[in-house]
Amino acid sequence: MASNKGSNASRKARIEEMRRAEQSRERRNRLIAVVTSAVVVAGLVGFGSYLFMKESDKKEERVAQSKAPVTGEKSWDAKKLGRNHVTKEVSYPMTPPVGGDHNQVWMNCDRNVYKEEIPKVNAVHSLEHGAVWVTYNDKASDADVKKLTEKVGKTSYSLISPVKDQAGALMLSAWGKQLTVDSASDKRVEQFFTKYVQGPQTPEPGAACTGGMGTP
Repeated sequence: MASNKGSNASRKARIEEMRRAEQSRERRNRLIAVVTSAVVVAGLVGFGSYLFMKESDKKEERVAQSKAPVTGEKSWDAKKLGRNHVTKEVSYPMTPPVGGDHNQVWMNCDRNVYKEEIPKVNAVHSLEHGAVWVTYNDKASDADVKKLTEKVGKTSYSLISPVKDQAGALMLSAWGKQLTVDSASDKRVEQFFTKYVQGPQTPEPGAACTGGMGTP
């Protein structure tokens, strides 16, 4: 009997020891899970904060660019630029034109790329709607034209076309505004787009850039 009691006591002791060990493992696993979750949450919060701050920085940069003057740009008094609809050709005082009387039909300017020259009287109407018109002549390099074409292809309210008789190789025009650059990598290109695509100079903000003339 004494042997059986000793054996039972020993067995209970082992079972109790195994139970304590299992409970210890469970507590350890819960602690690991809690710590891991906390680390993951902290990481997600930190990454979210990083993205938020990065986006805020970008927004502040865009706002700063929209307010700062574009170095080297030419400006005309927007109020003195005619806005009548005409059916004839118009003799503009600048090339490409940045405003003035124009045809009642606008050139499509929703990321539109034109390989041939387009009617100036229609392009001016696009500027009235808040578009940026990128132009180039035979002196422009293929690489620069390609880069600007890609920029236009990603930007609503913009269009690009050749203008052979313009003075600069690469030029950007908005209503009453114009900039000449030597390279598509010039930082002022991005600033000009940021400032003048549907910018404060726009006589008719929000007007259509599709449903006009040219490629759909």
